[in-house]
Amino acid sequence: QVQLVESGGGLVQAGRSLRLTCAASGSTFTFYAMGWYRQAPGKQRDLVARISSGGSTNYADSVKGRFTISRDNAKNIVYLQMNSLKPEDTAVYSCNAEGLYSGSWKEYWGQGTQVTVSS
Repeated sequence: QVQLVESGGGLVQAGRSLRLTCAASGSTFTFYAMGWYRQAPGKQRDLVARISSGGSTNYADSVKGRFTISRDNAKNIVYLQMNSLKPEDTAVYSCNAEGLYSGSWKEYWGQGTQVTVSS
């Protein structure tokens, strides 16, 4: 079982930066790929960035060059550094952990944190 708790959201002006943090409980953190997803009002939830257990990353085209995902396996934390924020980045950002563990697929979600970017 993994519990995920996000923090770091808030209200920020366009062009500024925020860093989101996802703290994971449990000793199996390193087995999972970690992702940040976002959902704006009236829209589907989309992948923003993902980092594999081995450290490989991929990003949505809309955030490439502006956002950076990283993980600290010693602290069980995954970060999302968001620079040059735009109003269209406004959404609830949720942390996700997924992977094959003990022979079955596991997936966990945090409760989400609101990011609001004003123009």
